[in-house]
Amino acid sequence: MTDTAPRTATRDGQLLIGAGWREAGDGTRFGVTDPASGRAVGSVPDAGQADVRAAIDAADAALDGWRALPAIERGAVLRRAAGLIRERTTPIAAVMTAEQGKPLAEAAGEVAYAAGFLEWFAGEAERIYGQIVPPSSPDKRVLVLRQPVGVTAAITPWNFPAAMLTRKLGPALAAGCTSVVKPAEATPLTAIEICRALRDAGAPDGVVNLITTSRPAMVGETLMADPRVRKLSFTGSTAVGKQLIRSSADQVKRLSLELGGHAPYIVFDDADLDSAVDQVMASKFRNAGQTCVCANRIYVQRGIHEAFRDALALRTAALVVGAGDRAGVQIGPLIDGRAVEKVRRHVEDAIAHGARLLVGGKVPEGREFAAGHFYAPTLLDGITTEMVIAQEETFGPVAGLTVFDGEDEAVRLANETPFGLAAYLQTRDYARMFRVAERLEFGIVGVNDGAPSVPSAPFGGVKQSGFGREGGAVGIDEYLDVKYVSIGGISS
Repeated sequence: MTDTAPRTATRDGQLLIGAGWREAGDGTRFGVTDPASGRAVGSVPDAGQADVRAAIDAADAALDGWRALPAIERGAVLRRAAGLIRERTTPIAAVMTAEQGKPLAEAAGEVAYAAGFLEWFAGEAERIYGQIVPPSSPDKRVLVLRQPVGVTAAITPWNFPAAMLTRKLGPALAAGCTSVVKPAEATPLTAIEICRALRDAGAPDGVVNLITTSRPAMVGETLMADPRVRKLSFTGSTAVGKQLIRSSADQVKRLSLELGGHAPYIVFDDADLDSAVDQVMASKFRNAGQTCVCANRIYVQRGIHEAFRDALALRTAALVVGAGDRAGVQIGPLIDGRAVEKVRRHVEDAIAHGARLLVGGKVPEGREFAAGHFYAPTLLDGITTEMVIAQEETFGPVAGLTVFDGEDEAVRLANETPFGLAAYLQTRDYARMFRVAERLEFGIVGVNDGAPSVPSAPFGGVKQSGFGREGGAVGIDEYLDVKYVSIGGISS
């Protein structure tokens, strides 16, 4: 693919409300830009409150018919949509790279990941089982039913614009719920392609409704204020998550929250060096470090520190930076200028407090980087707890190393954070694998695995990283109410 095709071809999207695609009620639109070049790649409607309410109306009107549909038929829609998404991998990946910036190979991988959630939950739709409970008296029978919670809403982030959408829509639709979704304003075009696949796969009118807007707070407030919306799933910052918790109180609205992370990666001195470097690279530099589960604090045991540091420095320095649609690029742009400034602040603060810069540490030079939001892959050594990078999630291509001596120290350092989304460790000691994994206060632990996320596993955090799980056998439970039915008068 040339280095200009996705970035010069513009696309205009629409809202999906009820029976079809439409413009915002007042006709306004906002632009979507390529973070690698600043060029326009498309525009979408700038929905207002009336549009959000219309989407809720449509979801509510479609609810009875969708939840009455046999589970096998709901699952068939999801499977057809997954198949269409896989068939359309190349164009969807191109759209994602154009508006989000990640390299095309990564974008294609995310498209497959997104399809996987629909396939997984298509099967889970067919396994929404109830129970017959032994009764307390001979003239009674007790049944337990699991039924869809109702109209749901999803607010998704910009860093995984396809997979985070299907991770929420998959279980909602499988359970028999209808949904209103709002993608991040930076990446609405990918979400439109996913919703188009669902419509083309036979999702009935109003089952999936898509709102694009430059006013996310308005959408959140409208969704939270409407009693018909019984459940909201949000992926984003802890600060916004806390606001949603507060606003959910009036209606006791159900929430699933995947919030901030600050992932530790512990490398013990008995680790396989080559594997440890491979896995840290996979964790740290995926999507230019813009993932909520990427390694943000790397703790290396003293005995392996120098060898690991030198090997990681060579790999980091070899990473190719550029626009995501250029062949061979491994690190694309950051999402916007604020992201670059945050990374710069973290690096400069670390160096000012004594960290040693080994690789990178600057905005790359050259004409191809001038208009975009790039930062060179960076490796720092000697990170200490008073540095900002040790306290805040960087969300950029910066790896910082801290030396530790013993297992207890490593676990203590890893757990010294209010966040608890993902953690990692490298070791060949099987007793240590279990011991440390059990002690780490995180919802996800990768052992010798820097990329543990799969649709079949329950994804989510503890502490201030949120609550609820997406994916796995328990993922559909977030969208189901449990009802028990006691039947008397059985004995003659």
